[in-house]
Amino acid sequence: MILGKVVGTVVSSTQNTSLPGAKFLLIDKCNQQGKCKGDYLVAFDMVGAGRDEVVMISESSSARETFETMNKPVDAIIVGIIDVITEQDIEVYRK
Repeated sequence: MILGKVVGTVVSSTQNTSLPGAKFLLIDKCNQQGKCKGDYLVAFDMVGAGRDEVVMISESSSARETFETMNKPVDAIIVGIIDVITEQDIEVYRK
């Protein structure tokens, strides 16, 4: 899993018919403090994430292991919205 911040949405007038109504978000990968890296990807939103939220992302073959994405052309999915991150008992991120 990787961490990323939602920085926008991706709208496509044409998309694969196996994903009707899918919501795709533009994600900037970030560190554990929520600081963006300038490394972007597009992810299928499974949890209703919003702009500026820090999210957990599953990529590659793991992204195709859910009921909704099984055998579908998906390379990255948002599987969680981060509330708090602690590192060595120190809180480094809070929503």
